[in-house]
Amino acid sequence: MGKHTKKVGICGKYGTRYGATLRKVIKKMEVTQHAKYGCTFCGKTSVKRQATGIWKCLRCKKVMAGGAYVLSTSAAVTVRTAVQRLRKTAKTSAEV
Repeated sequence: MGKHTKKVGICGKYGTRYGATLRKVIKKMEVTQHAKYGCTFCGKTSVKRQATGIWKCLRCKKVMAGGAYVLSTSAAVTVRTAVQRLRKTAKTSAEV
């Protein structure tokens, strides 16, 4: 059995190689890519990464596009809110 790591977590497999700063960056990416995310369709926390940018819900079998390491990137959230705002303004201007 392997030894447990106290601080490095998933990056213990790299040992002392590559430098501490690079291993911290890699740890952040690997933890986020292996985590489970909430499904927007069924509501369960069962979305896992299939490949780069491809996410699949294990419960409802829906496949979604997302970020490389995170399901929803900050840029995608910004675009989504901007589109909602523009739809709302277009809807109100059409009513007037």
